[in-house]
Amino acid sequence: MTLRHVVAWKLAADDEATRVAQAREIADRLRALVGVVPSIGTMTVGPNVVEGNWDAALVADFADRAALDAYVEHPAHQDVVVFIRGVVSDRVAVDFEL
Repeated sequence: MTLRHVVAWKLAADDEATRVAQAREIADRLRALVGVVPSIGTMTVGPNVVEGNWDAALVADFADRAALDAYVEHPAHQDVVVFIRGVVSDRVAVDFEL
């Protein structure tokens, strides 16, 4: 069973330029995990490009729950999480089977 992991973030910064820069930084840091975290099947991540939406989103596929858990717990991912938690005001996530 493939598990799809979808996450979106709303950034805390008041000004748009900062939010755009931080959304790009989130995307860049997460993309850099591909090839570093072995359990990532596929990953698509990027900043929002339509006004009124949340600021950044991630869609990633994992072979199963154990693979998702390995990603979540991987030290390289945890380093990215520290940055993300420092700039977001809200996070929403859903995981579902394909």
